[in-house]
Amino acid sequence: MSHPTPDSNHDALWLPFTANRQFRDAPRMLVSAKGMYYRDDKGNEVLDGCAGLWCVNAGHARPRIVEAVQKTVATLDFAPAFQMGHPLAFEAADRIARLAPNPLNHVFFCNSGSEAGDTALKIALAYHRLRGEGARTRLIGRERGYHGVGFGGISVGGISGNRKLYGSMLNGVDHLPHTLDLRRNAFSRGLPEHGAELADALERIVALHDASTIAAVIVEPMAGSTGVLPAPKGYLKRLREICTRHGILLIFDEVITGFGRLGASFASEKYGVVPDIMTIAKGVTNGTIPMGANIVSDEVFDAFMQGPREAIDLPHGYTYTAHPVACAAAIATLDTYAEEHLFERAAALSPYFEEAAHSLRDAPHVIDIRNEGLVAGIELAPRAASTTRAYEVFERAFHAGVLLRYTGDIIAVSPPLIIEKAEIDRIFETIGTILRSLD
Repeated sequence: MSHPTPDSNHDALWLPFTANRQFRDAPRMLVSAKGMYYRDDKGNEVLDGCAGLWCVNAGHARPRIVEAVQKTVATLDFAPAFQMGHPLAFEAADRIARLAPNPLNHVFFCNSGSEAGDTALKIALAYHRLRGEGARTRLIGRERGYHGVGFGGISVGGISGNRKLYGSMLNGVDHLPHTLDLRRNAFSRGLPEHGAELADALERIVALHDASTIAAVIVEPMAGSTGVLPAPKGYLKRLREICTRHGILLIFDEVITGFGRLGASFASEKYGVVPDIMTIAKGVTNGTIPMGANIVSDEVFDAFMQGPREAIDLPHGYTYTAHPVACAAAIATLDTYAEEHLFERAAALSPYFEEAAHSLRDAPHVIDIRNEGLVAGIELAPRAASTTRAYEVFERAFHAGVLLRYTGDIIAVSPPLIIEKAEIDRIFETIGTILRSLD
């Protein structure tokens, strides 16, 4: 049975996280990209205000990355990672480990943030079992957390819309409270002043279940997909202290916060709080080729290196783990970041970006603005209509030539790190103009 769409070819594709029937009424089609801009199928330029999906940190179609991908696909299009290796994988791992804070010195590759999240949970469970603490099976996530869409990720994640259709999650999972506090922290600039004590909820979970049953805590240093929730000042440090005291592994999901987004290599570096395992993806290849990874501490890695030399130490992996083309893209991406000092550039631009974001404080419908690094979340007052104002801003902004993200009532802005001040102005002026036109 056919459906009335502008183009019957649209019927075959089922888009993710999309209202597909609504989309088919008026498709938004991107056909090319370069620098800060996409081009749509009508020939219009669209300013990329969200780095694709938080991933194109160096801008689009960067020559060094394009050349590396082209060269590698013609030289080594695929190499198995099971019992085999190739030089690009070792080089990419070494380069990534050098960016991470000590003692995070070991890299296990996968293909996405979702895979990285599930991999981190498996590593944590196996780590305790190998150390003779196999009773440590409980996993602790956080409300409004996002750790991908695998069953592990949605179990420790805390976004109800990502969970409710899928029945039972993993057993033995608890959640810390989220850190959003509009009453005390609305319109914070950078990290909120209030809320470090929310980390103490972990002590209550420990008291309930006993630390001997808890394997790991996983949090985003800044929750991104749920609507930009920077951690309150002191919160991550307190969480680290509690985990250390009770022998619980701390996992930072840095899929969004890594690779310059907050003005440093990783949030861990910026805030001086080092987890035991870090998940990464997105910006590691500038979004060019899918890649994810876990960066683990020496202690975690060494726990797997104690058995017979001929035994497989981690029975886990993927066909495309350390794919040669992805590794080449990662190396070229890291070169681009370093040569153009993009992490430092993001840090230098952050105050200007913050001022531009908070210029919307008095715009209609705005109830909060949150920012950190080159990320801003603009929360709008809810309304009874099923279509949120944030969706309307997203849709109208696209037609005005600016690509944004939205989730629920929140608009998210996270542009490539190559953005210029005039383009920052354009993004927030476009949002302001649209907000003033909404009921």
